[in-house]
Amino acid sequence: MNVCYGRNAYRAGAAVVAATCAAVLLAGCGAEEKPQSTDKPAATSSAPPKETGAGAQPSATEEEPVETLAVLKGPDGFEVAINSAVRDGGGFLTIKGVLKNASDNPHAVPDMRGVETEVVKHGKSLGGATLVDAIGKKRYYVLRDTDGRPLTTTGLGILAAGGTVEVFMQFPAPPAATTDVSLQLPTFEPATLKLT
Repeated sequence: MNVCYGRNAYRAGAAVVAATCAAVLLAGCGAEEKPQSTDKPAATSSAPPKETGAGAQPSATEEEPVETLAVLKGPDGFEVAINSAVRDGGGFLTIKGVLKNASDNPHAVPDMRGVETEVVKHGKSLGGATLVDAIGKKRYYVLRDTDGRPLTTTGLGILAAGGTVEVFMQFPAPPAATTDVSLQLPTFEPATLKLT
């Protein structure tokens, strides 16, 4: 009987000690924190306000304005705004831009893949694009991979009213002396590009 009583007393004492330790630890964890009142909005960052004058620096999330080199107008309100035409060290010229449905209705993207069998069989693309160097009297076609796929944006379908999609085309680079070329897309008006 005394043994049982001793064990129960030991267990009760251990439980009191454990509960006291837990209470002390929990009280210590939140000692520095102050609960926020539900009447006030949460505190905002203490960073200084952004400058809006001449000395303002753009934040990392702000995008730089994109320069438009040319705009090609097409059917059904479609247009392609070209943003860059850059030669690289490997002898290629990459043209990038944005295809936009500027109409008030959704439309299928016009067929710009041209008529060559190898390009056509890979679906809708900008594979029919060409560059014309009038001074050098040369025409450059979109490059293709070993399977005949054009090195352009592919898989173009229906574009919503006002919808846009980024596009690219890659060509053999004209000689360094060639600075102006005419970019031609099937069903679109041609446009002159300055190369860099």
